[in-house]
Amino acid sequence: MALDFLHPSIWFFALVLLLLVWRGQSWRYILPISGILAIVSVILMKGGTYSQFNYLGEYLTMGRVDSLSILFAHVFAIQALIGFIYAWHVKDKGKHIAAALYVAGGFGCVFAGDYITLFIFWELMSVASTFVVWLARNPTSVQAGFRYFLFHTLGGLFLLAGILLRYKATGSFEFTSISPEQAQYYDYLILIGFCVNAAVVPLHAWLPDSYPEATITGAVFMSAFTTKTAVYVLIRAFAGFEILAVMGTIMALYGVFYATVENNARRILSYHIVSQVGYMVAGCGIGTALTLNGSSAHAYAHIIYKGLLFMSTGCLLYAVGTAKLSQLGGLIGKLPYVFIAYMIAAVSISGMPLFSGFVSKTMVINGAAIDHRMWITLGLELASVGTFLSVGLKLPYFAFYGNKNIDTSNLKPIPSNMYWAMAIAAFLCFIIGVYPKVLYNLLPFEAEYVPYTPWSVLQSLQLLAFTGLGFFWMVKKLTPEAKINLDFEYFYRHTGRIFVGICRNPVAFFDSIWNDVYRKLGMAGMKLFAGLTARFDVSVIKGIVDGLALTIRRIGNNTAKVQSGFLSDYLLAAILFSFGLVALVVMIMNWNL
Repeated sequence: MALDFLHPSIWFFALVLLLLVWRGQSWRYILPISGILAIVSVILMKGGTYSQFNYLGEYLTMGRVDSLSILFAHVFAIQALIGFIYAWHVKDKGKHIAAALYVAGGFGCVFAGDYITLFIFWELMSVASTFVVWLARNPTSVQAGFRYFLFHTLGGLFLLAGILLRYKATGSFEFTSISPEQAQYYDYLILIGFCVNAAVVPLHAWLPDSYPEATITGAVFMSAFTTKTAVYVLIRAFAGFEILAVMGTIMALYGVFYATVENNARRILSYHIVSQVGYMVAGCGIGTALTLNGSSAHAYAHIIYKGLLFMSTGCLLYAVGTAKLSQLGGLIGKLPYVFIAYMIAAVSISGMPLFSGFVSKTMVINGAAIDHRMWITLGLELASVGTFLSVGLKLPYFAFYGNKNIDTSNLKPIPSNMYWAMAIAAFLCFIIGVYPKVLYNLLPFEAEYVPYTPWSVLQSLQLLAFTGLGFFWMVKKLTPEAKINLDFEYFYRHTGRIFVGICRNPVAFFDSIWNDVYRKLGMAGMKLFAGLTARFDVSVIKGIVDGLALTIRRIGNNTAKVQSGFLSDYLLAAILFSFGLVALVVMIMNWNL
C-alpha cells in the first residue's frame, strides 16, 4: 500500500537536507536524483486518498490522487529533472535549496485535499520563489523580490480570509469544486487569491517585474510552477466561472501586446506566460470537458516549451551578459545549438503543427468555438498571431541575426549540462506534437479531440505564414529600443509612493502638532506631578522612614548598653525574667478566681 502513493515532495525535502550537510562539491551529482525519484513516484502512484491525519480536530489530506493531480504532478516531475540538469553547474547551494523547496511546494499543492494543506504549501512556494529572485544578488533583483513577495503575501491573505470565512459558514476545509450558481463571497475571496498566482490582469504585473530579475536557472523553475499551480487549483475548484473565460481572453491579448513592444528577451517571455496562461484560464472558465482538457494539456505543454524558452534565453544571458535585444545580434554562428533549441520552443508556443503547442492550444480554441463563444475564439486566435510575431520572429531575429556589429568575440562558454537539459525539453516538445496520445492519455476528462484535421493544419499554417509576411513588412517598426514600457506596476509603485506621502505629510503634520501639545502641556503636567511627588517624598515618606530608623537606632543603643558580656549577668537576668513571668501568671489566675 505504501508504494501506491509516495509524495514526490519527500525527495526535494530530502535534497534540501542533504545539501545542508554535504561538504565538498560532489553534492551536485545528487541534484537530478530527486527529479528521477519524483517521476518514478508519479508513475507508480494509484488513484485514491492517502496521508490523512487528524490535526486539532480537522482531517488533513496530503495525498488526493486522481487523473487531474497525476497530470500536473507528471509534468512537474519532468520539469524538475530538466531544471536541475540545467542548473547542475551552479555551485551556489542556496540557489538549489530555494529551487527544491519551490518544487516541493508545487507538488504539495497538487496533492492537497483540503485548504489548510493547500495554504501551507502555497505559502512555501511564495517564500521559496522569493529567494529564487533574491539569490540573483543584485540591487534590481532585491527590489523586484520584495515587490514579488508583497504581492504574493496580499494574494495569500485573500486566500486565507476566504478559507477561514468558508470554514465558518460550512464547517469544512475540504478542497472541492465550487458551483458558479452557489458561490458565496468567501469563494470569490479564494478566487482572487488564486488569480494572483495565475497572473490574471490586472493582478499580473509581479510576473514580468520579477521573472527577468531571477537567477538564470531559477527563472526556468519559476516559469513552470507558480502560474501552473494556479491553473490547477482553478480547474479543480472554479471550472465554469464565466468571469474566468472573459479574463483569460483579456490575458491572452494583453500579454502578446506587451511582449511585442518589449526589448528584454526574458521580459518578453514573461509577458507570454501571462498570455499563454490566459488560454488555460479561458478554457477553465468555459468549463466544458473539452476546454478543461485543453487547459490541462496546454499547461502540460507550456511548462516544457516555456522552460525551454527560458533556458535558451538564459544561455544568451550567460554567454553575452545581457538579454536585451538592442544589445544582441549576430549570434547564429556562435550559438547555433541555442538557436535550434529556441526555435523548437518558439514554434511550439506558436502552435505550429508537429509541435506540442499545436495539439494543446487548438483544443482550447476549438472548444470555445464548439461552445459558441465566438468573441473568445477570435480573441484567442488573434493572440496566436501576436505570439508568433513576438516570440517566433521578433526575438530570434534580433537576438541571433539583427545587429551584426555587436561584438561576439568574448562569449562565455556555455556548460554542457545546459545543452543536455535543452535537448531533453526540445525532444519532448517534438514527440508530444507528432504523437499527441502521449499527452492525451493523461488528460482528466472524457472528451474526444482529433488535432490533425486538414482544416486545423491548414488554418494554423496560413495564420503563421501571414504573420511571417507581416513581420518582414514591419521589421523596421519592430526594432527593439532601450526603453521602459509602463504596465500596472506603475500604479502599484505610485500607490506605494502616495501611501508614503500620506505618512510623510498629513500624518507628519498632525504628529508635529501633537509634539507641540505634548511639550507645552504634557511636559508641564509631568513636571508639576514630579514636584508634588517630590514634596510628598520629603514630607511624608522621608519623615516616616527616617523616624522609624531613628527609633530602631535608639533601641539598639540601649540594648547595647545592657550587654556587659558576663555570663553571670545574663543568668541573673534570665532568673529574674522567669520569676517575673511566674508571678504574672499567678496574679492572673487569682484574678479569675
